[in-house]
Amino acid sequence: MALNSEVTALSLAADVRSRVRPVGHIEYDELGLFHENAEEWGLDLDAPLVVRRAAATLKDERSMSGLLWGDEPPRVVLLHGGAQNAHTYDTVALAMAQDLAALDLPGHGHSDGPASAGIDPASQADDIAAAITDLCAPPVALVGMSLGGLVALNVADRHPHLVERLILIDITPGVTGEKSSHITDFINGPPGFASFDDLLERTIAFNPTRSVTSLRRGILHNAVELDDGTWVWRWARHRALGDGKVSAPPASDLWGAVARLDVPLMLVRGMAAGSVVDDADEARLLELQPTARIERVEGAGHSVQGDQPLVLAELLSSFIS
Repeated sequence: MALNSEVTALSLAADVRSRVRPVGHIEYDELGLFHENAEEWGLDLDAPLVVRRAAATLKDERSMSGLLWGDEPPRVVLLHGGAQNAHTYDTVALAMAQDLAALDLPGHGHSDGPASAGIDPASQADDIAAAITDLCAPPVALVGMSLGGLVALNVADRHPHLVERLILIDITPGVTGEKSSHITDFINGPPGFASFDDLLERTIAFNPTRSVTSLRRGILHNAVELDDGTWVWRWARHRALGDGKVSAPPASDLWGAVARLDVPLMLVRGMAAGSVVDDADEARLLELQPTARIERVEGAGHSVQGDQPLVLAELLSSFIS
């Protein structure tokens, strides 16, 4: 697939740029909030940060966007979960301090919508494979959380030449609608809100253990203000999902993809409430890949990168190196 890569302006995506207003009369700078991550987690930011937003244009003219950390084409790629975006890994990237790419999945963050309606990890995997080819230096260590993990597993299965290591964060093909209902219930809530405070209030209720500062920062990265003063989630702009409702994508057939893997595999599992991985999933994965590395992270639910980013950064660094 022939692609044209370009570094985009450090501003909002073109499809919403003209409609965005200042947040609380403060201009949103997506690369200007890293000091908050560093302060919250005790990280040193003395060295200058090298981060830029870049995009790969697909053959159908859709754009896949992401954050590139470091000076060199990265060989580590991070994929976020459903209804998230590349910034979910900001603290992890700061802690790892190496060349890496955090990509926005199709229909999320600054990326264009998916090629087809609904959530199809296989189709999204082809888009991500194209972006990896264009923006990175494959083969890569591919990290995927939740939906991003299913996409990553599809990338490894459909485009094995691009992946040299695979890391799944709190996801296996054992995901079911019942296990993930607390996540889809939140995503299927209102796509828009009357005010930023309303959006923040709902987010705090869903993430009661997180700091308000971190949740506010996350909203600024994941939502935009419209001309009428209301707010909408970035991913909700691309809800081409039939009745508009999100459900867990079918994943059980991906156990075959796990069995076919021929690269080192690590599963990072959250052990607190909210995780969608259980002991049966872990046992099944080890049955198919006996040499897989299993890491259980205490104090982390489904979003390990949000609950325990420094632990995750250490695990990723040790496995990749």
